[in-house]
Order: sequence, then structure tokens, then C-alpha cells
Amino acid sequence: MHTPSVDRARQLLSRTPLVDGHNDLPWALRDRHGSVPAVTAARSDLHSHLDGLHTDLGRLRAGGVGAQFWSVYVPCQLEGHEAVTATFEQVELVHRLVAAYPADLGLATTADQAESVFASGRVASLIGAEGGHSIAGSLGALDALHRLGVRYMTLTHNDNTPWADSATDQPGVGGLSDFGREVVAEMNRLGMLVDLSHVADTTMRDALAVTTAPVIFSHSSCRAVTEHPRNVPDDVLERLPGNGGVLMVTFVPRFVSPAIAAWDARMAEAMAATGRKHSDLAERERFYETWDGRHEQPVATLEDVVAHLEHAREVVGVEHIGIGGDYDGCPEMPTGLTDVGGYPALFGALLDRGWSEDDCANVAGRNVLRVLRCAEEVADTAG
Repeated sequence: MHTPSVDRARQLLSRTPLVDGHNDLPWALRDRHGSVPAVTAARSDLHSHLDGLHTDLGRLRAGGVGAQFWSVYVPCQLEGHEAVTATFEQVELVHRLVAAYPADLGLATTADQAESVFASGRVASLIGAEGGHSIAGSLGALDALHRLGVRYMTLTHNDNTPWADSATDQPGVGGLSDFGREVVAEMNRLGMLVDLSHVADTTMRDALAVTTAPVIFSHSSCRAVTEHPRNVPDDVLERLPGNGGVLMVTFVPRFVSPAIAAWDARMAEAMAATGRKHSDLAERERFYETWDGRHEQPVATLEDVVAHLEHAREVVGVEHIGIGGDYDGCPEMPTGLTDVGGYPALFGALLDRGWSEDDCANVAGRNVLRVLRCAEEVADTAG
């Protein structure tokens, strides 16, 4: 797409790093090539257009992506040592992919490094762990993940952990347990961002009450626009300016489109009626293939995403918004944002609506880099 606004957006993203909060390419590659990081990295040609995936080097360049948090996701069905092992395998895979493409990717563990890698013409590669089950209740495992470069952890995924409640599970401990508060404190001490995507509203509020550093929502949108438990209610959003944190608006269709959210709720009811678990992504995908209602699925659009960005700006201000696409974390994305090459179209749409280039630069990357830098400063102060 070439319009004056899209061209302006491309120029803007050439000057200011677009820092996307969440991309599940590592798990998508593991799905294709297996769990051995050396084998998966060797079999994954990121210079090629990867059919069936949203991400490769060419499309990252086309999208103006300057820095990417690669998600080291593992399913909730993996527990205990199996979850920890799989998470470390995912971290190793990211390190191997970065090493395999030194002209295109560069590892970053600080905000300064992210800016330096971007200035060198490469995509800064940061790492985020998705789901507190990744540490199996061990602060030592959390510390080790940080030592290996992980710079955020989502406190839960779709299921509760023993110490934190998920948005898509039944209440367990009522937010954060005492150990959950210890996890947040240790993340603050390390300089690891506390990620509140996927968590229950009670967990969001508990974490905001105890954290000493700004939080992020690495891939969530606004519940006032689309009623879905994975989105953030306004009363929580209103606390972000006081905390200094950032909502990184996601593109997941059922989170951004009210019509798709309603359709997805009908699928959840149909699954529950047959004793199946909607929050289990693999089980949901199998159910979808045979469900009569799949043909009624609406389509999400770029305009749906813009509606969430504009609502967030009204509630929290432009200094507390970012982008977390969740590419390769769900099968389809909104029209106009079908892969990681679509970011200039999104920022072009914002420019068309009167957002300034400075506003767009803040949303693209300045805000989340500020949050990361602040977390680093809190950690330095803690010693």
C-alpha cells in the first residue's frame, strides 16, 4: 500500500524503532520442526517467505519492525519440570536464530541495546516468557531466565498458576497469593517487566498494588470496546499513568472485534456443552474444525484495532500505549494487518485520524522503551 500517510509512517518507523510486544514465531517454528533448538533453527529459513506464518525477515523489514519481543511460550498442559525445560529450549531457540542471522537480528537485553541494534539497521531481539507456569514455582528458575535474557514474564497464560489467577480460568487464589507477590518483587529486583496480559482483573489490581516498577500488557486490548476477559477494563487502565506502565494493543481478532468476541463466546458455550476446554488452544483448534458455527465467523479489520488505540488514548493518554500484535499466536489476523508487514498501514491510519508523528513515535516504541529503562533503574536502585 502506498498512500502519503503510509509513506509518512514508513519514514517515521525508519527513525523510531517499532517495538512490538509479542510474537509467537519461536513456538510456530517448534511446531513445524520439533523441540531441539539446533535442529529447529537449522531448518527454519527466515530469509524465505514462510507460508502459513505471519513472520519472516522480509516481512519484518517491510513492516518497519525495529525491535521484537519474541515470546518463549509453552502450553499450560506442560507443568513442573516439563514446562521449565520447554521454556529454556525456547530461549535457546531464540538465541540460535539471532546468531544465525547476524546481519538482520541482534540480541538486546536493555533499552539502550535495543536502540543500538536498531541504529545498526537490524531488528533488536528481546525475549518475553509467556506464562508463570514457566518457572514451576521457582524463583531460581525466574532468575535463570533473566540471566539468559528474558525481560518480561506474563504472570499466567490461559490457566491459573498456583500463585496467580488467569483471565480465562476459574478464580483460584483471588488474584495474587503471597508467593505471587514475591514473584513480582523478584521481577522488580531483577529489572524484568511484569506482564499483565492473560491475568484476571484481580491479579492486575494486586500486581499494580505491589509493583515498584511500571508494568506492561504485552498483548491486550480494551474491554470497553470489546467485551472479552483477555482485555483490560477501564478502571485498571486508569491506574497505568500513576504506575507509568503501557498497554500494548493487540490485533487478535476475538479481542478487537465485538462481533468476533460474541461469536467466540458461542463457540466457548458449545465446547463447554461437550465437556471441552475453550482455553486449551489445541483443543479449541480441533473443535473449530468440526463446529457448525465456524462458517459464521465474522472478519476483523484494521479499523477495529484503531478503535482500541483511540479508546486507550482517551482513557490513559498517548504516553501509555504500545503495540503487541501477537503474530503467529493465532491463525488469522485482521484485514489490513495480515502479517508483520502491516504496521505502516496501521500508523498511516492513525496519521489520517490526526495523530501527530510524535504521538505515533511514542506508541511505536518510545513508551515501552521508557518502561524497560525504568524497570532497569528500579533494579539498579534495589541492588
